[in-house]
Amino acid sequence: MSNWNERYDNEKYVYGTEPNVFLKEIQPRVLTSGNVLSIAEGEGRNAVFLAEQGLEVTAWDFAESGLLKVKKLAEKHKVHVNTELIDLAEAEWQQNGWDGIVCIYGHFPEEVKRATLKGIKRAVKPGGYFVAEVYSLYQIPYNSGGPKNPDFLYRPEEFLHEFSDWRIVHFFMGEVTRHEGDLHNGLAHVIQFVGQKK
Repeated sequence: MSNWNERYDNEKYVYGTEPNVFLKEIQPRVLTSGNVLSIAEGEGRNAVFLAEQGLEVTAWDFAESGLLKVKKLAEKHKVHVNTELIDLAEAEWQQNGWDGIVCIYGHFPEEVKRATLKGIKRAVKPGGYFVAEVYSLYQIPYNSGGPKNPDFLYRPEEFLHEFSDWRIVHFFMGEVTRHEGDLHNGLAHVIQFVGQKK
């Protein structure tokens, strides 16, 4: 936790201030109204983008310095984002609480990752969406960002199994190029998932 606090504790936005490309592309199709939760939000680039689209947005992160930058970026863009200091290892997921949940490069230890996917499944309202872009287990040899511990990376079956009873709107695993601040740069291997709860 302290590492992330230190990483965000400066003026620079280490992942930039522009939203993730995939989120920007998919949002008009699936996240068009209601309340949206962005987990492991970091410094606010995706939450602020969603708020600019007229959504009621809450950002969860466990780095207080990151959440302060979320507020700062939201003020700059003249939108409001709710922020909550949440450690996903201890998160309580309200049943049917959100119209949408977003996870952009949220990488956690294996147990937390499993619990988080189950929590997301519980917390999305019927008819709501889960949108994710994360590094796949094949990302390790790439030099474009992400954890080097395979336990923190994602396998396609983690999404396809956990959300097998949802409508899968979009699923992709493969290479993309990302330029997001200093820490996500170049060719990467990702999983993209969009599911709708029945």
